[in-house]
Amino acid sequence: MHTNVNVLFDHLWQNYLEVTPSAKQVHEVLGKGQTLINDHVAFRTFNIEKVNLDKLAAHFEALGYVAKGDYDFEKKKLKAKHFEHEDPTLPKVFISELLVEEFPEDIQQIIHKMVDQLDASLVTADNFLYSGAQWQVSYDEYLRLLQESEYAAWMSAYGYRANHFTVSINHLGEDESIENVNQVLKDAGFVLNASGGEIKGSPDVFLEQSSTMADKTNVQFSDQLAEIPSCFYEFARRYTLPNGEIYTGFVAASADKIFESTNVNA
Repeated sequence: MHTNVNVLFDHLWQNYLEVTPSAKQVHEVLGKGQTLINDHVAFRTFNIEKVNLDKLAAHFEALGYVAKGDYDFEKKKLKAKHFEHEDPTLPKVFISELLVEEFPEDIQQIIHKMVDQLDASLVTADNFLYSGAQWQVSYDEYLRLLQESEYAAWMSAYGYRANHFTVSINHLGEDESIENVNQVLKDAGFVLNASGGEIKGSPDVFLEQSSTMADKTNVQFSDQLAEIPSCFYEFARRYTLPNGEIYTGFVAASADKIFESTNVNA
């Protein structure tokens, strides 16, 4: 496992750019040459012992991260947790896991077959969180997973890597609004995730979020090459709680729609 948190995030960022070239353009449009502060980075996995949420979390807990919130996504058959570091400039970490046993038998078999191919020693290796798909899966298997769970299909193709990074709108400027950020992105030609509206959440729940739709990239399956959605970029504006502190949690109803940024038919 990494012993330097900044080195880990740098590797994650470079790995993310490999399949999300638009992220560089987002940086140019929003950052105007300045460094952007990331609100959070998100990861996906399965609730199988070898690779479950806790195994991914261990990489961050070793670097000082602490679990803060639990989330349920019943419709998508997911559970999630978010983690925070005492340094508020470090991104929060959002890790979700698919509840594999809640899916049809053939889906479970495909997922278990994938995870069985992964060397258990890799899970604690420095590069695990950006090691990609350490298994072979056919395009037909990908399509079958896609019928039941876009999340599972994405995992089969991309494996372990940051699913998305998130620009902290709060750090763009004190008065910056999510509406303005969205408009700047649309004017620059980006397509936003409109599921549940372009803006998910509201000041009433102390968090507003939006995101681009995922880039598309070529993935080599065991039997063919196919162009499919990869990763996306998210944008978050946080509001002050009645106690004067900035809200640092997540809103399940909003996150549910953010997951759809990698949908194939969107």
